[in-house]
Amino acid sequence: MSAEDQTPNGSAHTNGTGSKPSTPQSSKSGWDGKLRVNKQAVLANPEALSDPDYSDEDAPPVEQIDADEDLLEGEEPETEHIELPSTCSSALVELELYDNLIKHIDGLEDFTELRSLDLSYNKLKHIKNVSTLKKLDHIYFVQNRISAIENLEQLTELVYLELGANRIKEIAGIETLTKLQSLWLGQNKISELKNLSTLTSLRTLSIQANRLTSLSGIETLPQLTELYVSDNRIPSLEPLAQNTKLEILDFQSNPISSLTGLENLTELENIWASSCEIEDFQEIERVLRDKKKLEEVYFEGNPVQKSGPVLYRNKVRLALPQVSKIDAAYVKVG
Repeated sequence: MSAEDQTPNGSAHTNGTGSKPSTPQSSKSGWDGKLRVNKQAVLANPEALSDPDYSDEDAPPVEQIDADEDLLEGEEPETEHIELPSTCSSALVELELYDNLIKHIDGLEDFTELRSLDLSYNKLKHIKNVSTLKKLDHIYFVQNRISAIENLEQLTELVYLELGANRIKEIAGIETLTKLQSLWLGQNKISELKNLSTLTSLRTLSIQANRLTSLSGIETLPQLTELYVSDNRIPSLEPLAQNTKLEILDFQSNPISSLTGLENLTELENIWASSCEIEDFQEIERVLRDKKKLEEVYFEGNPVQKSGPVLYRNKVRLALPQVSKIDAAYVKVG
């Protein structure tokens, strides 16, 4: 399964409906960069309305009341397990079981030829029983209930790991995945960039719609070419000064008012900065005019656009004559 075929909020898993009409169309890797987080008042835990098994780990403990009788005695358990014929174990290389009711990863221990495993849109709470699947190079566990990255240490052939739309609070347990090229962690509860320095092959990192208040730690990944950190609470781009190989940078919907930190990022091609706090066209020109490879920029929703929407696009074009696309609209270069 490729990134284009998937969905979720802040991950790579489909071309779902984005909330920003001018969100970039696609990146080099084929992902459209859309946040897929509705810009409206929503419940923090909407799944609680429709999911009888929902539990919020941050909530206070609920008083337990002993039942008078076991009303489910003799009934088949609701939990869905993975059951596959053992005759497939030596030949199966790709398994997709997304959008089911699977609560446990089991029954796959002997499927040692697997290279791609997709259990997205299920009810997994833990990553378990995968240590024997040492040939896995792609994992998709999007939109589950996973709260920790665990039991992946032995899967050293992984190049693609997608855990978007879960309940993960900390980046951990992936230090041994030195071949990993793409890591998608959008729409979790991550507040800090850490334990990334050993991922020397990583090229794409997505931590959209999390709880980041700083980009500190990103300097341990100077080889990154794509970074997606939109919908966080990041105030400064200064930690990016050492990430000189970045080609695509998405920091939409953050309280960022300055482009300081991007001065030496000469490889930049796409900058997505919609709905930030940039209010000075001179700042845009100062930092980006010399970026010869820059093709598209997004500044819609910033003060520079809201204070003068009629002249805004023309001013951006004059400041950045090399750019061919401004907020999803193509412009004449030069």
